[in-house]
Amino acid sequence: MNSNKEQIGIDLGGTKIEVIVLTQHNEILYRERLPTPQGKYLETLDVIAHLIENAELACNIQAQSIGIGIPGAISPATGLVKNANSTWLIGKHLNTDLEEKLGRPVVIANDADCFALSEAYDGSGAGYHSVFGVILGTGVGGGIIINGSPLSGPNAITGEWGHNSLPWLEESDLPGRKCYCGKENCIETFLSGPGFEKAYQEIYGKWLSSASIWSAASQGEQSALDHALLYIEQLAKALASVINILDPDVIVLGGGMSNQQMIYSELHTRMSKYAFSDQLNTPVKQAQHGDSSGVRGAAWLNQLLI
Repeated sequence: MNSNKEQIGIDLGGTKIEVIVLTQHNEILYRERLPTPQGKYLETLDVIAHLIENAELACNIQAQSIGIGIPGAISPATGLVKNANSTWLIGKHLNTDLEEKLGRPVVIANDADCFALSEAYDGSGAGYHSVFGVILGTGVGGGIIINGSPLSGPNAITGEWGHNSLPWLEESDLPGRKCYCGKENCIETFLSGPGFEKAYQEIYGKWLSSASIWSAASQGEQSALDHALLYIEQLAKALASVINILDPDVIVLGGGMSNQQMIYSELHTRMSKYAFSDQLNTPVKQAQHGDSSGVRGAAWLNQLLI
């Protein structure tokens, strides 16, 4: 296990790469982010190394290992990155390439697992036996924490609910939407920020940012309000299908699409229609640590490296 009191984590996102240094008491000593070099694998490795060097110089430390959250997973079969919406990572030996570049062990996990780990440790999921952590952002992912540890399976796809089909499809959910994974009607195509924006453009004939749509909805503009409520209904269906399988003690929402208070006032009643239970007792909470959760969880991955 990393013997340093300070832990370093990297959140490798599609648009930004962030480093954080945490104390053993989960206090932030250092934080920096830089743009992700789009489509450039070697340059991505360079930015990661640069951020770690800056963090160690600023904090006068030398971490023995580095935790890294990525928008994908390491295939148990090949050791290569798979299922990444940052597609230039797919098929790369990211873990071994980084270990060679950094000269120390790295522990890599899906970014949604990192998010869920952070929120289960001392965030909105603290104190619960089972936590389903959800990212609703440029993609849609999930992580499952049981008794404080990430749940993993033989395919390294635990929590990938975003690539199940949206259940209980209705006319308002159609026409079908193609996903980058090659299938149609994946939950991600409905609940991601880009999916939300694209659907609005298709229905109403003009493009607005997701933030603009939510803002207009909060002011009662009818088309925006209708679209926001459709989104919440689709989110309710998707989460109810997870509850019917996993029945987690709590669901924690993160990512840019989770920051709308309208979601939390509407969601529980709508989920109750689809959950296979006489009464729905599952709280849905907003992430306590916001966009810091992913990188915080990455730092705590070092505690899993033995």
